[in-house]
Amino acid sequence: MRIVDFSRDVSAYCRMALATQKFLTMTPLITTKNVRLPDVLKSSATLSQSDVAQAEDTGSRTLRRGLQLLDAVLKSGRDGLRVVDLCRAAGLERATVYRLLTTLVDSGYVSAHGRFRYIAGPRLAEHAQRVVPSDFAGRLQPVLARVSAACGDAAFAIMREGPASHCIARQVGTHPVQVLVIQVGTRQPLGVGAAGLALLAALPDEDVAAVIAANSPALGRYGSMTPDRMEIMVRATRERGWSVIGNHATHGVLAVGMAVRGSDGAPVAAISVASTIDRMPRERQQLIARSMREALAALLPDGL
Repeated sequence: MRIVDFSRDVSAYCRMALATQKFLTMTPLITTKNVRLPDVLKSSATLSQSDVAQAEDTGSRTLRRGLQLLDAVLKSGRDGLRVVDLCRAAGLERATVYRLLTTLVDSGYVSAHGRFRYIAGPRLAEHAQRVVPSDFAGRLQPVLARVSAACGDAAFAIMREGPASHCIARQVGTHPVQVLVIQVGTRQPLGVGAAGLALLAALPDEDVAAVIAANSPALGRYGSMTPDRMEIMVRATRERGWSVIGNHATHGVLAVGMAVRGSDGAPVAAISVASTIDRMPRERQQLIARSMREALAALLPDGL
């Protein structure tokens, strides 16, 4: 007679059922092209693909709208556009334009101009200034030669590259002691040198603030320059009509600078003359500034 131990068999069956359930739970669903997915799973997969496509379409539409606003801002030039103008140009609602403008302003591609208008921001100016017209250096070289011949000291020309200045031309003078503070190709924060300060002061207030903020961490390396000091020098340059700076980029050196404007009146470059402080009293600074103004008027009457 065989005695069946039901308790042992039931226990074994239970263990086997639990193991089977655990296996089915932990094993990933494997499908092949010959196996039909359950309707519920298939519809879920289709929904996921639809969501992805919809998200991609939304992102493309947002990017396209942002580019439309940028295009409109660039075409507006120095005057900029109001929000109502941007709505009309891009065919967008006011709320959408404000939302896109917030992103563009935060990223530096657009800047507020006054209270109601928007213009191209410092990021766009940075990219634009990296492409230096090949004839700028050549057209400024005769100006430098004339100024240097008049004063005997070295003269320099710079252009803006975002928050930096880039020396594009230099003329050595005839005085026995030449102060060659920078050479062609030198880049430094815009405003720490005389030419850079003159160009910075000629920019709109929004650009000035953006440049000073971008250069703030590096200013202390230039004669203990600070953002506040830079703002004071910008105001003084605007009142005077030309820049003067000493003991900042180079100790014991003083330089005078003047902005150079393009044919549209916008500042595009600047020139400067540098010498020792002893050689640059107030009267001589004024004479050099006058020489710069006369050379620009005679050789570049329509701007650069």
